[in-house]
Amino acid sequence: MRKLNVAMIGGGFMGKAHSIAYAGMPMFFWPAPAIPVRKAVVDVNEEMAKTAAERYGFEAHYADWRRVIEDPSIDIIDIVTPNDSHAEIAIAAAKAGKHIICEKPLARNGEEAKSMLDAVKEAGVKHMVAFNYRRTPAIALARKYIEDGAIGKILNFRGTYLQDWSADPNSPLSWRFKKSVAGSGALGDIATHVIDIARYLVGDITEVMATTNTWIKERPVQSGGVDKLGTVKAAGDVKKEAVDVDDEVSTFLRFDSGAVGSIEATRNAWGRNNFITFEIHGESGSIFFNYERRDELQVCFEDDPGDRRGFRTIYTGPAHPYGEALWPIPALGVGYTETKIVECHDFISSIVNDTEVSPNFYDGYRIAVISDAILESASSEKWVKSI
Repeated sequence: MRKLNVAMIGGGFMGKAHSIAYAGMPMFFWPAPAIPVRKAVVDVNEEMAKTAAERYGFEAHYADWRRVIEDPSIDIIDIVTPNDSHAEIAIAAAKAGKHIICEKPLARNGEEAKSMLDAVKEAGVKHMVAFNYRRTPAIALARKYIEDGAIGKILNFRGTYLQDWSADPNSPLSWRFKKSVAGSGALGDIATHVIDIARYLVGDITEVMATTNTWIKERPVQSGGVDKLGTVKAAGDVKKEAVDVDDEVSTFLRFDSGAVGSIEATRNAWGRNNFITFEIHGESGSIFFNYERRDELQVCFEDDPGDRRGFRTIYTGPAHPYGEALWPIPALGVGYTETKIVECHDFISSIVNDTEVSPNFYDGYRIAVISDAILESASSEKWVKSI
């Protein structure tokens, strides 16, 4: 069976998720399109890189990402670093003829994303941006229902992504709160996932009207570069610095299809852990999804008998998208890891079969342009075109 050598740049939380996907993909999708070989991992220093290699099962480790770009044996570059390094690494990887998967958001802004898109198009390599939530079987099932015409013409999309991990002002000032590194705050970090889902299910977004807020104006300076996602709290006497990105974003949407909608995202919603939801209303039915109950899709169709009309729950399993490769009965449990495994399979398949995969760098670029428009709208307090 064909093997593809992977070099992963970044050894943190997302590095763990991607490493599990490389190990697990052939176990779920067999025969696998190819076997991903964990060839090398790169981290910020030699000690951290060595630890990542031992922990995640990579054969070699480096403290300089250019080493793996220059290595002719490497087929795939996997970018799981903070946002400010995505463009430089991806462009170099494309010029070296490597296939690329990059964590979201693709870039800090549309201009940066366009440079990455241009590079992969010129090089002719396969490229993917890791918006993995759309590979939740229930979300893929929602798309199937929409494509089948089960809810008719879509009228409205309403999405949320609510978290509370940074609601405490003593959560450290990680790179996610710095515009120079992240590009934006809750918008780029979590709202982009919902923008991707909206585009996947409803179509492209042409215009936005938005507001943003920064509720916590300063945070304790973090010691060390590891992002703990709010699990570490600083003492009261620690030095603080300003937060220069958004904590919260709310935006109205206009879609190319004529549908309208809204997205709300915040990291300051006490009691919400990873609350990704969407509700879609069509001329002949509705669909509702909550990621915290990700084996479930709630549906209501206009041709349901009047005495039975209301949302009913479908539990995803073997009969649904990706079901044959996952677990043998419905509602046995699909987790974050499975979405990464499916993502890995689809990316590897695109390389082996020379097909396009989505979301790719074009999708990442479009989401970056929409995000730029959201920030412009929040500043101008006007509707802004995003196409």
